[in-house]
Amino acid sequence: MAETNPRLVMGLAVIASLGGLLFGYDTAVISGAVSAIDHNFILPRGLPEAARDSLSGWAVSSALLGCVIGAFLGGPISNAMGRKGGLIVAALMFLAGSLGSAVPEFGLGPIGGMGPAALTPFIVYRIIGGIGVGLASMLAPLYIAEISPPADRGRMVTLQQIAIVVGITLVYFVNWAIASQGNESWGLSVGWRWMLASEAIPALLFLFLLIFVPDSPRWYMLKGEKDKARAVLRRLTDEVTARLTLAEIEATLVERSRPLLSFGGKVIFIGIMLSVFQQFIGINAVLYYGPQMFQNAGFSANVALLQTVVVGIALLVFTLVALVTVDRWGRKPLLILGGAIQAVSMFALGVQFSIHATNAGPLIAAVAYIAGFSLSWGPVTWVMLAEIFPNSIKGKAMAIAVAAQWIANLFISWSFKILDGSSALNAIANHAIAYWIYGVMSILAALFVWRFVPETKQHSLEAIEGFWKKRDA
Repeated sequence: MAETNPRLVMGLAVIASLGGLLFGYDTAVISGAVSAIDHNFILPRGLPEAARDSLSGWAVSSALLGCVIGAFLGGPISNAMGRKGGLIVAALMFLAGSLGSAVPEFGLGPIGGMGPAALTPFIVYRIIGGIGVGLASMLAPLYIAEISPPADRGRMVTLQQIAIVVGITLVYFVNWAIASQGNESWGLSVGWRWMLASEAIPALLFLFLLIFVPDSPRWYMLKGEKDKARAVLRRLTDEVTARLTLAEIEATLVERSRPLLSFGGKVIFIGIMLSVFQQFIGINAVLYYGPQMFQNAGFSANVALLQTVVVGIALLVFTLVALVTVDRWGRKPLLILGGAIQAVSMFALGVQFSIHATNAGPLIAAVAYIAGFSLSWGPVTWVMLAEIFPNSIKGKAMAIAVAAQWIANLFISWSFKILDGSSALNAIANHAIAYWIYGVMSILAALFVWRFVPETKQHSLEAIEGFWKKRDA
């Protein structure tokens, strides 16, 4: 039985997962600023409904373009600078994006005095922060998977998703607390800036802690630095296991970098589709536009923000359930179960809106949906992406899969604003159409997993490589 150093493994995983916390923080912090963005940058332009909603959707989701860029850059950066170096770059991007989006007028004009003209620099800074998210979303789970023993890897990588939902829940509390410091007018003029600037605190903490972590043994081996890889493995586990693991890594890296399709197209297809379905089931429409969703159900702005706190707590609690179940139940059963729960919940949420429900129905349906997502497609997708790609194509393949995820996220986040704001669609079903679409996507996601996705529980990363037919380049 291999002896590991669980405290060190856990410590390194927690530090790396702070990238996930910032990922969640950055993507959800915008939810508290949507009304201010519309008030300050969109409505003064006097645009028609469709153009107004489209521009508003772009302003809110613009960070996702940066996420796509960051995900594509993740592979080259992780290979050139290492997993650690890439995470340091991500931390710097988080810091710049946070402070810049809070005061987009800085260096260009008076703070608060540029009006709609400040929208362009605001979007630029959100894209910069998004690049940090894209880098962290790929590199944090990759690093954690590469320093974790097989028996604990699912649990360790799930820390990434826990950190994401902690970031989301934390920022919901922060946004609500900041909004409570003044009236609605104060929130529209000043409060939103404090919300966005608050991200600088965890970004600085992440940057500081990264100084003390080593890079992963698999990256050292990719660079031919066998002694450094051995030294890290000896710190993570016992001498015998370190030697065996080193030999196993070396055997899979005879060619340090193989062409992308060296193992066939199926593994790439599965990775991309897991990423796309994780977004097409609608999670970020709920997370980004939660306050708007609850306001559509008839609640006041402050009550709507408070209800997003309830959603955030549910997100955290059921992600902790995934931490316990992912290495016991397996990846595949959780994804299928989660897809079923999400489908029922989204159909129910749509019905609540279509009948103009003004009770707790929408909140109950939203919490049930979040529960299904949190114990399945939230954490398990990241576990699968960190596991399924063979070592010699991992950087390139994971970059493509994560970029696909962010492209899908951008599409869903932008299109939700248009669907939800359409007078014609709302006359038919009162804000329900988007949620019914996400319910259908949840069913398709579960069917895809049942048909195409293998179970990776308890297999080493090198053993998983054997799932795919190896072809000569």
